[in-house]
Amino acid sequence: MNIYKYSSPKAFYPLAGKLIPWFAVLTALLLGAGLYQGLFVAPPDYQQGESVRIMFVHVPAAWMSMFIYVLMAGAGAAGLIWNAKLSEIFARSCAPIGAWFTFLALVTGSIWGKPMWGTWWAWDARITSELILLFLYLGFMALQASIDDPKRAARAAAILALVGVVNIPIIHFSVEWWNTLHQPASVSRIGRPRIHISLLIPLLLMAIAFTTYFVTVVLLRIRNEILERERHTSWVAALIRGNA
Repeated sequence: MNIYKYSSPKAFYPLAGKLIPWFAVLTALLLGAGLYQGLFVAPPDYQQGESVRIMFVHVPAAWMSMFIYVLMAGAGAAGLIWNAKLSEIFARSCAPIGAWFTFLALVTGSIWGKPMWGTWWAWDARITSELILLFLYLGFMALQASIDDPKRAARAAAILALVGVVNIPIIHFSVEWWNTLHQPASVSRIGRPRIHISLLIPLLLMAIAFTTYFVTVVLLRIRNEILERERHTSWVAALIRGNA
C-alpha cells in the first residue's frame, strides 16, 4: 500500500472517515475502564487521600497538552518545508484540542492544589509554564484567524508554534531545574516507576483513552477543514451531490 498518497486531502478524507468510528469506540472502552479503575478500584493515597483521583484526569491532560503541541509544531514545520497542505490542516485542527487539554490540566491542577497546598493557584514554575502553553495555543489560533489567506496564516502560525516549542522541555524539566511545589516525575523516570501499580494502571488507561480521544476529534476536525478548504474543487462538489 502506498501510504504517501494519503498526504493528499482528497485521499485522506475517506480514510479519516473509516478510522473515526474505530477510535471512537476504543476511546469509550478505555475511558470507561480507566474511570472505573480510578474511581472504584484504586485505593486512596496515604498522604493525598481521595484527592489522588484527580491525578487520573490531570496528569493525562497535562501529557496531552505537551504531546499535541509538539505534533502541531512538527506539522507546521512540515508545512513550511514541504508545502504540505495536509500538514497545515493537521496543525490547525490540533490547536483547539490542545488548548482544551491545557485548560483542563490547569483547572484540575488548581482543584488538586487547594487541599494539598492550601491555595487554588501558585506561581510555581510548572504551573506558570503550562499557563504559557495555553497562551501559545490561543496565540496560534488567533494568528490563524487574523490572516485571511490560509497559506500565509498557516506559515505565520507555524513559525509561532516552532518558537514556542522551547516551552515544552521547560514544562517537563521544571521540577528538576527549580525548587517547585510539584513532585518529581513518578512514571517517566528511568527504571521502575515510583507509583504503585494500583494507581499506575488507571493512569495509563486514562492516558491512552485521552490519546485515542484526540485522534478521534482531530480526524473529525481535519475532515471539516478539508471540506472548507477544498469546497471549490470538483471532488468535493461530487461528494456533496452524492450525499444529497
